Amino acid sequence: MTLIETTQALRAGKVSSAELTEECLKRIESLNPRLNAFLTVTAEIAREQALQADRERRSGMDRGPLHGIPIAHKDLFCTAGVRTTSGSKVFENHVPKFDAAIVERLREAGAVMLGKTSMHEHAYGITCDNPHYGAVHNPWDLARIPGGSSGGAAAAVAAGLCLLGTGSDTGGSIRVPASYCGVTGIKPTFGLVSKFGALPLGFSLDHAGPIARTVRDVAVSLAAMAGPDKRDPNSAHRHADDLLPPDEIPSLAGVKIGIPENFFYERIDLQVDNAVHFMAYRAQDLGAELVPLRVPDGRQLNTISQITLLVEAAAVHEPYIRKQRKLYGDDVRALIDMGRVIPGVDYVQAQRLRRRAQEVYRSILMQVDCLLVPATPITAPNIGQTEVAIGGETEDVRIATTRLVRGINALGLPSLAMPAGFTRGGMPIGMQLIGRAFGEKELLRIGAALEDATGHTKLRPGIAGE
Repeated sequence: MTLIETTQALRAGKVSSAELTEECLKRIESLNPRLNAFLTVTAEIAREQALQADRERRSGMDRGPLHGIPIAHKDLFCTAGVRTTSGSKVFENHVPKFDAAIVERLREAGAVMLGKTSMHEHAYGITCDNPHYGAVHNPWDLARIPGGSSGGAAAAVAAGLCLLGTGSDTGGSIRVPASYCGVTGIKPTFGLVSKFGALPLGFSLDHAGPIARTVRDVAVSLAAMAGPDKRDPNSAHRHADDLLPPDEIPSLAGVKIGIPENFFYERIDLQVDNAVHFMAYRAQDLGAELVPLRVPDGRQLNTISQITLLVEAAAVHEPYIRKQRKLYGDDVRALIDMGRVIPGVDYVQAQRLRRRAQEVYRSILMQVDCLLVPATPITAPNIGQTEVAIGGETEDVRIATTRLVRGINALGLPSLAMPAGFTRGGMPIGMQLIGRAFGEKELLRIGAALEDATGHTKLRPGIAGE
């Protein structure tokens, strides 16, 4: 069942939160040894919270659509009394005394915490091949990566270990795993969801958001997470109470969808190209107008984002890496070292160009309601694979994977990643809808209409040995 369907079953008394929680814990016990999606399982906390949710429901209390729903938190969101490692050895024994804002809000919404999900070390990578805690495996093919850095959350949702996973996205870390694992995730507008209590990576690029099975599941989850927070200096004074699309969306008449003629559809796998274009044509069948257009140089935008992240991540880790250098994995250590030698003038120039790009995209999105583009130019590579061939050209897996998502973090715009189909070999293909700042409601409505018209989220992975 989807999260929405499960909520309906709970409200109808067809199932209890305790029963749901036990079923999830059984699946975690059975499948996590193969997936490595969970780093920490909080079974007793989950059981207590589930029983509390059932007591509240019997008394007539309804906290909303997440009341009694089993969820998991990415292991960079602080959880009081529960280890929060950020996938690293640096924070291996870090047990916070407080909850992150996103943990607070989901607990207040009645969600049941099953545990903490695995991730790429310090959220600084896209493979989730973690040198300290082991690789996370893709439920569709255990030999492949789930994407990162929120790969544990996406793998857990795809495999049915939980109904919602929290994620962070600094350069694609929600959208890449959603694409590779065949689930749905949204990087909201910068500041819509508080990052208080989230171990940082890039101050001006970090976003927090949900990963779930369907667009409507993501919509109710984001609504519970979002809202102002004085503890986060970047928090926007915006609420997102009503994001759930209607049950039926018969038409997208009046919607203008931009289809870029450059960058986003360049150097992508043919099966990805065909699947994402098919989704565009389905939108057209529903009454949307497809608008060809050109976007600014995506390579320059990616460079802006890369310079910004390298410098900001180096600043974040400066207090730790000098004294605990040996505790860092090779790939993360190398990236931090690169950031430490970038001249300040380059960082400043990147911010000037960033503001210019934001203005250009703001202008483009005044002409259309959203952009419809691939989330990743390829499907999930194998664990340990370092290069991929696309259209006869060889490209670094990390660069290829983030090429179409990284720049959107620098823009701060919302981006919804969702399934667009499957390859002939059965691997998920992902697309993204990029919208106007704080335009999540319309983005989710368009996404839900496409989801209803295609049914891609109804397919689930068959995990070996299940």
